[in-house]
Amino acid sequence: MIARPLGQCAAWWSARWNCQFASVTDPVAVGLARAGSALAKIDDGELRYCSTQQRFANWAVELAVREADLDTFFDTVIVCTVTGSSHAGMIVGFALEDRNDRRVIGIDASATLDKTIDQVTRIATNTAELIELGRPLRDDEITVIAGYEGPVYGDPDQQTVDAIQLAARTEGMLTDPVYEGKSMAGLIGMTRSGEIPAGSKVMYCHLGGQPCLSAYAGAPGLG
Repeated sequence: MIARPLGQCAAWWSARWNCQFASVTDPVAVGLARAGSALAKIDDGELRYCSTQQRFANWAVELAVREADLDTFFDTVIVCTVTGSSHAGMIVGFALEDRNDRRVIGIDASATLDKTIDQVTRIATNTAELIELGRPLRDDEITVIAGYEGPVYGDPDQQTVDAIQLAARTEGMLTDPVYEGKSMAGLIGMTRSGEIPAGSKVMYCHLGGQPCLSAYAGAPGLG
């Protein structure tokens, strides 16, 4: 079950991405509803009713407001992409600006790249319709980068471990082997390769994941 940090909804979570909607007759579900939690079905990352993608669209709009307040501009946004809702919401939120000088880059951590791109595209398209963007999303607005996902979802490779260690050592920032370690590896790799040019202003979106670190205490480089 997902708790409701930062206003997110509660729902039953299965071992697979395709999850079952909590029955309204289930006593725990009824208790959550009475307590004011919003129940949702999660289907390949798309949360219905209580929408992660809508929240991240709002996040993008708020970031643009803060940029104006601070007289700055982040030309590159990096986010981990697996189920796609967070990334898709950001795409649509920034699309409201209708500018072409900001890249929203999802670093694939799913190891199922084609499926992930399809999910991000579908969720972003549906969200654009929901918030009445008023235009089709451009192909260049949907970017998912492979090469940092490791052998399979949930398994870190050496570049993931190196990224986790570098972020901790130089920034005091905890990242995990499932999500943010891989997106951090992507940020580091793309910077070193020049795919993110020198002088860029990068916003790295840290989505959490630290609670799983203890499960990897025996992994080489993470113990």
